[in-house]
Amino acid sequence: MRTIPLLASARAACALAMGLSFSHAMLASAEGHRFAGADFTQGKVFIVAADGRVEWEHPAPSCDELWVLPNGNLLFTTGHGVKEVTREKKIVFSYDSKSEIYACQRLPNGNTFVGECNTGRLLEVGLSGKIAKEIRLLPDGRDGGHLYMRNARRLANGRYLVAHYGDQVVREYDGDGKGVREIPAASGPHSVVRLPNGHTLIACGDLVKDGARVFEVDLTGRTVWEIRSHDLPGINLKLMTGLHRLPNGNTVMSNWQGHDKSGAGPQIIEVTPEK
Repeated sequence: MRTIPLLASARAACALAMGLSFSHAMLASAEGHRFAGADFTQGKVFIVAADGRVEWEHPAPSCDELWVLPNGNLLFTTGHGVKEVTREKKIVFSYDSKSEIYACQRLPNGNTFVGECNTGRLLEVGLSGKIAKEIRLLPDGRDGGHLYMRNARRLANGRYLVAHYGDQVVREYDGDGKGVREIPAASGPHSVVRLPNGHTLIACGDLVKDGARVFEVDLTGRTVWEIRSHDLPGINLKLMTGLHRLPNGNTVMSNWQGHDKSGAGPQIIEVTPEK
């Protein structure tokens, strides 16, 4: 097991992103990992070198989702929107909404997937900002509220994975928005990832006392791997948010210290399959 120090400033470190996301920026080295992160409380996204130096940062209010794109640009949420920013800090894509937004993803066709929390809309947005596809998960324009949706993903087969935080369940929808599968996720799923082997990796929050965990289910819904607080000596899991399965089988997880838990534990944890 490895815990990764984030920033020199304890204040900055303890506020580390509610939705820390790991993507193409994760590069293995002898010292550690180079990674991208989002500081939800301080409102910034950043890139940290393997030795802990902050290489680059940019304002990002209430950021909960972050991708490093193949071209080096950063795609991230901004509370009520999504932006793509170059390393020269030029904004090349922007989408704004009245709804809270916790999910974004660049699609192979160049469009950007956006998950709107309150409206329950799954959107595909073109570079011009025009909506190319819209799926409504809530009937009659109902407001799902703050807890309706967190992370969401459009899968390669055209389906969608949605972390319904307040309902404490992950739902899989087909390309038309029809539900095809449910995975119970007690304590509130924050992030969900479909792995290459078809398994689903889920990070859960703090809706249930001591309920924070990361777990993996197979195609039948059976839990085949999980991490809870008692599995990691000396570490308490508070609210599990971003997660990333590395090529070597290790799992990197972000452990948000918000909701009055600031400074209570490490923000990023890497564990082997054997924990």
